[in-house]
Amino acid sequence: MLPSYCHNFNTYQRIKTREVFVGHIPLGNGHPVRIQSMTNTLTSDIKATVGQIIRIHEAGADYVRLTIPSLKDTDSLKEIVKELRKRNFTVPIIADVHFNPRIALISATLAQKVRINPGNFTDRKHDNKEEYSEQEYKSELIYLKEKLLELIAVCSEYKTALRIGTNHGSLSERIMDRYGDTPEGMAESVMEFLRICREAQFSDVVISMKASNTRIMVYANRLLVHKMKQETMHFPLHLGVTEAGEGEDGRIKSAVGIGTLLSEGIGDTVRVSLTEDPEVEIPVARKLVQFITLRNNHDPIPPFGNCPIDPFNYSKRKTVEVEGIGGTNVPVVVHTLTDGVTKKNLEKCGWNHSGNGEWIFADSSPDIICCDYWPDDIPVPEQKHYILSSNKFADSDRKGNLILRSPWEDYQDKKKPVSRPRFLHIESSNLIQDKIDCITRDQGVVIVLETNNANACADMRSAVFRLINSGNKNPVIFRLLFKENDKEDFQLKAAAELGGLFIDGLGDGIWLENTGSISTNDIVSTAFGILQASRVRMSRTEYISCPSCGRTLFDLQTVTRKIRERTSHLKGLKIGIMGCIVNGPGEMADADYGYVGTGKGNVTLYKEKTVIKRNVPEHEAVDELVQLIKENGDWIDPSLR
Repeated sequence: MLPSYCHNFNTYQRIKTREVFVGHIPLGNGHPVRIQSMTNTLTSDIKATVGQIIRIHEAGADYVRLTIPSLKDTDSLKEIVKELRKRNFTVPIIADVHFNPRIALISATLAQKVRINPGNFTDRKHDNKEEYSEQEYKSELIYLKEKLLELIAVCSEYKTALRIGTNHGSLSERIMDRYGDTPEGMAESVMEFLRICREAQFSDVVISMKASNTRIMVYANRLLVHKMKQETMHFPLHLGVTEAGEGEDGRIKSAVGIGTLLSEGIGDTVRVSLTEDPEVEIPVARKLVQFITLRNNHDPIPPFGNCPIDPFNYSKRKTVEVEGIGGTNVPVVVHTLTDGVTKKNLEKCGWNHSGNGEWIFADSSPDIICCDYWPDDIPVPEQKHYILSSNKFADSDRKGNLILRSPWEDYQDKKKPVSRPRFLHIESSNLIQDKIDCITRDQGVVIVLETNNANACADMRSAVFRLINSGNKNPVIFRLLFKENDKEDFQLKAAAELGGLFIDGLGDGIWLENTGSISTNDIVSTAFGILQASRVRMSRTEYISCPSCGRTLFDLQTVTRKIRERTSHLKGLKIGIMGCIVNGPGEMADADYGYVGTGKGNVTLYKEKTVIKRNVPEHEAVDELVQLIKENGDWIDPSLR
């Protein structure tokens, strides 16, 4: 049986949603996936904000959002829209509102869409109340309904769309009490609002379910679509991974979360949230959307029977261990050395052989090297493996941690028995029952799945589902070949195809190859980045940094760069860098440490969700953050790595 949130796992098809007009540009109901971004200027700086809106629009955005942090900023919103129309720019404007329903009411008369957050729209604070009785819970819902109906009335009068935007880190106390900070809590916080909208016969609604944790983001969106379908709702969805960060990390993380859902037909508008200038987000989002839509009319994918996983909760597929692959091990990274094994080429991969015979490996160095031969003058490291094709060695001549690599045809050839474990390469669509039965009897096989299908993610997923339904427990490595010369294109495509497979716990390894001009370091780094973004293997420091907006109280890009320079060697540590309290401790729910702007020139430092130091002068804050990490025993001297 298929999960009810998806039309068909094996066929790319967008989910049918309602049409909602944001200004003159509609979304949903089969319209193209719309692209948007958000300004990071002060809304009160009308000239700067208008200029940035125009740059974002000219970069290709369908909509532009800006924050309205105070009642006074509604006056600025009015002037901004007026100035844009005066210059003949008709781009729809979205007002982003937190905490104050009155601001939302006024903004709905000026903007083409208003975004509200269910976590802070109306729910009243009760001094960190930890438990709500059924009567108290219902009382809050009544108050919520009263306030939301006021906003709906204004939106209806002015034909203003409404975005109900839930964030993982800012759920209300009431929702947290009943559901915790879970995908279930996120979905239910939205459903409360949607039921009121439907009762009021207001349908110009768009939904978003965002988190910095891609696993939470994917599960929450899937669960919401499932719940809406159960209640016959079809509202369009806005997709985004909030606080995705900058550079490679931000792009890979966004592609893993957004790409997974787009591939399943979910999503009508997207924002790629980067800690960079907002206009930079637009071409990245456009590339991602275009890549996913290219899989229209892809080749047929063999059926798999019943869906054997829970798509709303993480559980890793149970596999046997083969040479450190599978079982309870984290997924491995395999890399092909096309130019041969030399010390220089190995160093590019992070395999460094010292003069005294010792090997030193970088945190993000491949676990396995694939090559045509291993030269006699370079010792084989005991900690790592290498693989050769079946026609490149005699079994009796093997040395070190060698694994055989062979296609299905050689594997079937009983004239070539080999005692070593092997990587068995097979096309996903060819992995049918008779082959699965043969492989299942051989516990020394690691399955290397490959595909030429334009819908690579679905083709590989279907193959793994067939393995699970057949009781097979051989480890699986996903291998994809690209032909890219642009690093960003390579990162986005690889992350969008493979991220969802790891989010669902289906893989034991990743193997990326590229015939274009992408460097070894970038290929390997992308592989590790996908595993980290999917939350299955931590190999670097993770920065949960917001993309900045008009609420930001410091230069977020500069501060993020400074913190990265000081802490990038702290493998596995998660650091939240937030521009303001709205995107503060809640939004960095998964962070080990937090750096949050709390006033002009002041920063508050957190250990997890606990405030440690308030009002630290900005020029001292990075040093104080490093000191905090040291005091808690999480610091490692860079010279010792």
